[in-house]
Amino acid sequence: MSDRQHAGGAAAQGHEPRPAPLGKVVLASNNPGKLREFAALLGAAGVELIPQGTLNVPEAEEPYPTFVENALTKARHAAKLTGLPALADDSGLCVRALRGAPGVYSARYAQLAGGPKSDAANNARLVEQLQGAADRRAYYFCALVLVRHADDPEPLIAEGRWPGQIIDTPRGAHGFGYDPHFFLPDLNATAAELDPAVKNTSSHRAIALRQLLARLTEEA
Repeated sequence: MSDRQHAGGAAAQGHEPRPAPLGKVVLASNNPGKLREFAALLGAAGVELIPQGTLNVPEAEEPYPTFVENALTKARHAAKLTGLPALADDSGLCVRALRGAPGVYSARYAQLAGGPKSDAANNARLVEQLQGAADRRAYYFCALVLVRHADDPEPLIAEGRWPGQIIDTPRGAHGFGYDPHFFLPDLNATAAELDPAVKNTSSHRAIALRQLLARLTEEA
């Protein structure tokens, strides 16, 4: 029986399709917050995420002006040095009043102005830049790329967008990055006030990851 016939038979018996098995996947990031979120979301699909730092993979350069180009570069870099499939995301906060900034520079927004590299410094600069701005609309954006090997000609690419607003006074103790200032009107809470389980069902990374898992399911 062919694989296609077998899959069709399974569907006919009422079995839900499952993502194609990947096993161990290198996460092209050393960010502990991202690791927690991705591990929680991918664990149910049987994916074991390995942070690149534990395999002595240095961080890749992120020279591009778009999220997807940077994510693809990071994924290929990790796959080339480990020989394993690699997952990378490039994500950030885009604020309408700031013409999409901080965007791809979200993790080093304060550094662009000579400040330190830290969440606190980035948030302080964001609030300062928005002083007097009436339009506080913003969104988190995530470009997620999975390569099966370094020379994968057909990388899986997914995107997620999470709309919200920027508030001046931080709220909440969960999350990381700009989460304490990212207010979600529908939930009447900042991203940092959400229980991690709630965030993992609605965030930009969750949206992108659902798209990625759907693509993997198509390949199963």
